[in-house]
Amino acid sequence: MKANRVIIIGIDGAGNFIKDAETPRIHALLERGAYSYEAQTVFPSISAECWGSLLYGVGPDKHGINNDKASRETVPSNFPYSSLFGLSRAQWPEAPLAAFSCWEPINTGIIEANLDVHCVSKTDPELAKDIVAYIRSTPEFKLMFIQFDLPDAAGHTHGFGTPGQIKQIEQTDPYIGMIEDALREEGLLEDTLVILVSDHGGGGTHPNDHGSDHPMDMTITWGAAGCGVQAGAIDGPVSIMDTAVVAARALGLPERSDWEGRLPKGV
Repeated sequence: MKANRVIIIGIDGAGNFIKDAETPRIHALLERGAYSYEAQTVFPSISAECWGSLLYGVGPDKHGINNDKASRETVPSNFPYSSLFGLSRAQWPEAPLAAFSCWEPINTGIIEANLDVHCVSKTDPELAKDIVAYIRSTPEFKLMFIQFDLPDAAGHTHGFGTPGQIKQIEQTDPYIGMIEDALREEGLLEDTLVILVSDHGGGGTHPNDHGSDHPMDMTITWGAAGCGVQAGAIDGPVSIMDTAVVAARALGLPERSDWEGRLPKGV
């Protein structure tokens, strides 16, 4: 399962509503790999807690990152955990690493500072164009994290899982196609592991919000495609924290003993 690079594509707030959307590129990506529409995020089901758990492999009670902290503070130098970016930088001191996040606190308050990660924060459409340009200009990158934000904004505006949010998820689908097409055209797709994941759902206790332990808030989409991953629905539990384990295993990074994630069955 060794990959030369890993791309994690995060679709904020999309939960498992992706299964109900007309998203041909997302569905094609998931179905050529191992996937689940019943994966679980962490509690509280809020963006910083969830993205922090994905990147650090531990729950919010351990990493302690929340929206307020991520918006105001950087990760302290004595932080007891190491993200996938920290592990990658230790393994490859000079390798390109990149994060493209519409929600800027991911770049400034969740990913450790001073790792020389190429960080970009723009609107989703601009972000997609920059991601393609980066893939073409820097094919030697090892790790890329992406966060598209508009599906979450649509959930807050129209209600999670409603036609208004589903429409925005469908409008995000072409960005995934642009990324895959760029990888294919640059000859990078075969040795790249692509992980697609949502951080949380919504609408469980309030139609326009999330954060609870209600299944609508906690249930997410998760999939990994490429580098020998066996295609098919995952028959077993999947956690957002498993992302760190899967990415590290694919890249040959040392796995941390404090990780709470596991390698999902079938991946």
